[in-house]
Amino acid sequence: MDFSGTWKVYSEENLEGFLKDVFADVYLRAPEMVIKMRKEVKPVLVIEQKGQDFTYTMKTPICTKVHSFSLGKESEMTAADGRKFKCIVREENGKLVAETEKFTSVREIQGDDMVEVSGLNYYYFFYLLLRLRGIQRKKPVQ
Repeated sequence: MDFSGTWKVYSEENLEGFLKDVFADVYLRAPEMVIKMRKEVKPVLVIEQKGQDFTYTMKTPICTKVHSFSLGKESEMTAADGRKFKCIVREENGKLVAETEKFTSVREIQGDDMVEVSGLNYYYFFYLLLRLRGIQRKKPVQ
């Protein structure tokens, strides 16, 4: 599956609960600023895929983050708050599965949309569902 394209978040479910749990160890009592900012800012994601190698760019009015990774290899990435973490991304049944020590994220393309479901590894109750619309996609070669 080719994930290349430009994607914009248009729908989110359980964002607040997910962020509160993800940031609990850092912000302890007050991730409210992070939650408010994230609710107001809908990121644009640009994914460039060349075989097993990916460049993933997240653009917001506040900052742009660029991550590069290869399928099946550990990569270091940087969270929005500057914390670094290790991540392994693999392809499984046409889906991109990213795993860190704390959470797992699964992305799949459904028609013109890319759907992402993220869950905390130790507590499945808190999940995040994102729906992203392809705003610029390269048509797959038949």
